[in-house]
Amino acid sequence: MTTPHPFRFGVVAALARTGEEWTAKARAVESLGYATLVMPDGLRHTLAPLPALTAAAAATRSLRVGTYVIDNDYRNPVLLAKEAATLDLLSGGRFELGIGAGRPSAAEDNRMLGLAFDSGGVRVARLAESLAVLKALLSGETATATGPHYGVTDAQITPRPAQQPHPPLLVAGSGRQMLTLAAREADIVALGVPPTEPEAAVAEKIDWLRAAAGERFERLEININLMAVGQQVPRYVATQLNVTADDLARAGAVSALMGTTDEMCATLLRRREALGISYIVVSDELMEALAPVVARLAGR
Repeated sequence: MTTPHPFRFGVVAALARTGEEWTAKARAVESLGYATLVMPDGLRHTLAPLPALTAAAAATRSLRVGTYVIDNDYRNPVLLAKEAATLDLLSGGRFELGIGAGRPSAAEDNRMLGLAFDSGGVRVARLAESLAVLKALLSGETATATGPHYGVTDAQITPRPAQQPHPPLLVAGSGRQMLTLAAREADIVALGVPPTEPEAAVAEKIDWLRAAAGERFERLEININLMAVGQQVPRYVATQLNVTADDLARAGAVSALMGTTDEMCATLLRRREALGISYIVVSDELMEALAPVVARLAGR
């Protein structure tokens, strides 16, 4: 039997009214024992992830920072590699690059950017090309790509990132095509899980990952974003999705973590054994609620 990945815990945050408020939030995440502060990507409602993560890294000592996730359509992979390498260098090797092909909800941002929102298959193929360029450049190689989505000729970036061969790559996905790409290319796989998805459906996604990853499956760190901790859910879950913690619990949702601290720890240990999920993130609204579990399980 292989040794499971140790538990890591992270916080997803994206909002602050001032720079002082943002850096204070980053310090609070670190002080509670979380390993990472990660940010989504988008044009509206949130801070821009790369400058905000740079500020968070500068305000903390050990906290890792990451994108959760960059929308691949929005950025040229050569420029993204340059920015990722710089952030990793300036943070002392604490950056994790999360990237995805874009959710259906991103279509409006694409429209504002003057970009077509292509089919899922096209977006996944474009991401596959982008990942090849990113991995080459972040590893210190010269990158050339001949399309059909990117034309890159003898691209190089300096300085190199602090982490070698490159900062960890997180790829997010839900469907089989996207998870197959993640299994082959990522260091960390973020499972896109609808709020009410039961454990059996997640087990099927893990089977897809295992089949596509082959021998490298045991090296994959598998991540999930919780929608409920105890009786708490983030405001957007309650208002936009009209879902309560009890609704999620009744559905047997893997995105819900219920009960006492002992019971929550037991659930996470069981899920790690059954599904391999070891990297857990929560909204900043839930970080205090999960903190006792973090204190008990982080690094174990």
